[in-house]
Amino acid sequence: MKTIAKSFKSIFIILFILVGLLYIFNYEYILRGVRIVYMTGHVTAYIDDTPHFDTRVIKNDSNKIIPWQTHFKYNKIPVTKKLDSTHKALGTVAYLIIKNDSIFHESYAKGYSQKSQTNSFSMAKSITTALLFKAIDDGYIKNLEAKVNTFLPEIEGTYAAKLTVGDLSSMASGLNWDESYSSPFSVTARANYDADIRKLMLNLKVIEEPGQSFKYLSGATQILGLVIEKATRKKLTNYLSESFWKPLNMSQLALWQLDSENSGLEKVFCCIASNARDFARFGQLWNNNGQWQGKQLISKELVEKAQQPRFKESPEYGYGLWLEDYKGKKITYMRGILGQYVICIPQDNLIIVRLGHHRSPTKPSRAGADFYIYIEEAYKMLSRR
Repeated sequence: MKTIAKSFKSIFIILFILVGLLYIFNYEYILRGVRIVYMTGHVTAYIDDTPHFDTRVIKNDSNKIIPWQTHFKYNKIPVTKKLDSTHKALGTVAYLIIKNDSIFHESYAKGYSQKSQTNSFSMAKSITTALLFKAIDDGYIKNLEAKVNTFLPEIEGTYAAKLTVGDLSSMASGLNWDESYSSPFSVTARANYDADIRKLMLNLKVIEEPGQSFKYLSGATQILGLVIEKATRKKLTNYLSESFWKPLNMSQLALWQLDSENSGLEKVFCCIASNARDFARFGQLWNNNGQWQGKQLISKELVEKAQQPRFKESPEYGYGLWLEDYKGKKITYMRGILGQYVICIPQDNLIIVRLGHHRSPTKPSRAGADFYIYIEEAYKMLSRR
């Protein structure tokens, strides 16, 4: 018994020292990450993590909800065997096929429904670019060439004076950011769990010439959020509500994760909790060149620019949107790290939404095998009409 007691005492002392060291060296955010992830039975980020963070409400207008129309063959065509096996293997929780602005197919995993709200992860980056476009249309920001230091003079570095809002949106920022998802000591991990992201962002430096090449960095989008906040003098959640959530007649309010209640900064590189049908509204917006119900919510010119590669050598990305040329189809899509997709194929007036727990292994700049399966099997189902 004495040996056991000594062992527990030793473990307690080691843990106490480790916790103390984390605080001394400013890594206390790791403790928050441990509490949110490991102490809830997970080993990495997960789609239902929103209740563990402070949030701000993205309001809809409950008096002006416009429900989706359903196709005359709504859910009459069974999913293909390949699609069904992919759903099971990767933990799909929501899958929608929307053809000609009508829901052709809709399915949810056990425990999830039309009203279930899960984490968007990096699909929020596309929504943040939509906010940038709106801020330009509203006159808060002049254009994509507007200099970041006009709004955030705190940003330093050799090339800070050259950085534009367009560079941030197109992932050509030149920032000293490590886009690592595995190390708990990376700036990406800190941004997800730190209680003061604003301070973290304003300490970044522009160490490479911006606007020269594509390099996917979550920090670029987070700084873009700071610019939009400063330019509009509005909370990003409120600006998103008035710019898109209400005008798009969303079915539910949504939640945007904050770094903390005290700081109150939205995590714009990720973390909007909403449902599949409402996420699909952004697919409609991209497909329809920024128009909704006869109103131009974003200028056509900016939407078209977003859907074209900025750099010839990086055809996979435009401004805030992933791009793919697949089997003769020009595809635009929003993407989250665990296989969150809003896939837009304008030439066929088709939107595919997939939300779930996992995605196929992939390099950071390319789509995985699951992405192509969701598209191919959707077309097979549509052909059976």
